[in-house]
Amino acid sequence: MHFFVFKKRTIYFFGLIVFLAIIGSIWVNLKPDATPAIGGQTGQIREIHMVTGEFKSTTDDGKEIEAYRWDPGTIFLEKGEKVRLKIRGINGKEHPFIIEGTDIKGVIKKGEETVVPLQFDKEGTYRLICLTHPSAEQNGPMIAYIVVD
Repeated sequence: MHFFVFKKRTIYFFGLIVFLAIIGSIWVNLKPDATPAIGGQTGQIREIHMVTGEFKSTTDDGKEIEAYRWDPGTIFLEKGEKVRLKIRGINGKEHPFIIEGTDIKGVIKKGEETVVPLQFDKEGTYRLICLTHPSAEQNGPMIAYIVVD
């Protein structure tokens, strides 16, 4: 009799495990896809926000130095994904730019937002280059990387 009660509890325990596994499987397969924190839902145009930034400092001999940057400095896109890159001018009067390897160009002005539609058909790394600050000699390089997978 004692053996029968133990066997009954074991069967209930394994039945509970199987039931929970089935419920978990149903939940995983039926729940809506997660929405990425930096993008929109599938089929929509994803928005990515970027700003112009400036770093200033003074050297020990009193010389003022500065550097301009895009923030974030790297963004990741899927091949064929439609993206609306919204760049807000915060520092610097204006930043004329190109996206290397494309025909995309424009100007970011202080206090304004410029919207740049993006969609890449080839994988690779594309550089967003400010033409005013392309190198250290011009307080740069103000280059952001667009990585397309």
